[in-house]
Amino acid sequence: MDIRDMQIFLAVANEGSFTRAAKKLEYVQSSISIRIQKLESELKTELFHRGRQGIRLTSSGEALKSYAEKIIFLTQEAERVISDSSIPRGPLRIGSLETTSAIRLPFILAEYHKSYPEVDLILKTGTTEELIHSVLKYELDGAFVSSPGEYVELETIEVGIEELVLISGGQTTPINRPEQLRHLTIFVFRVGCHYRRILEDWLHLKGIHAKIMEFGTLEGILGCIHAGLGVSLLPFSVIERAMIKYNLQYHQISDELIRIPALFIRRKDTYKTAAISEFIRVSKDRFNDI
Repeated sequence: MDIRDMQIFLAVANEGSFTRAAKKLEYVQSSISIRIQKLESELKTELFHRGRQGIRLTSSGEALKSYAEKIIFLTQEAERVISDSSIPRGPLRIGSLETTSAIRLPFILAEYHKSYPEVDLILKTGTTEELIHSVLKYELDGAFVSSPGEYVELETIEVGIEELVLISGGQTTPINRPEQLRHLTIFVFRVGCHYRRILEDWLHLKGIHAKIMEFGTLEGILGCIHAGLGVSLLPFSVIERAMIKYNLQYHQISDELIRIPALFIRRKDTYKTAAISEFIRVSKDRFNDI
């Protein structure tokens, strides 16, 4: 086995297709198939079930995938450690919540890029759950989340505070009691969003069964609220900026929902480069300045 074999194997495993993996790696499909067959021959086991519906990992393939992710990461980290200096440079893969990306992150990135132009920032957005898993799988160097989960592998740094409020359209009757939410649509991000879980748990505690509508973007949620179609639980920083564009109002209907820490997570077993150390410092300095 060599590193390229591991990269090809991971591409096929993640894409679920020899064709898509070949396209991603800019290889011809026959070359990908041959390399996988050679790897299976060397390991004396099948790594993929092949059928009319596509391919999927065997139990041996699942085991190898876990090791391959670590092998690729450790190879990349070795290169970073050897070339690292006191001056931040090179790639830095950061994950962020939609809300953080829209409101907080632009100012953090602007200051960071101005100070360290040799760092190549790569940004991925997702839910808290998605970002945690990406960090655990070494796909991200770190991520902004609203809950760290219970993972001993993660280092958690508090970078600021978010105040959560219920947001409705400006034409909506002021909401000061939980019961008023019974006949309103609740707009949320997809499953895995910590804000969504907080709101759903709170509604359940109050015995309120509301209609839930799921969105993939912050703009989609704000647009529907602006039109008077429902409400959502979001950071107050969002409404501060969004009121310039949208007709919105906010309500503090529960002390339980007010303040939560904004967190940055990274794996404890990864080398803390100058690039990520300075990114964390800038984030802590700037997060709540906005």
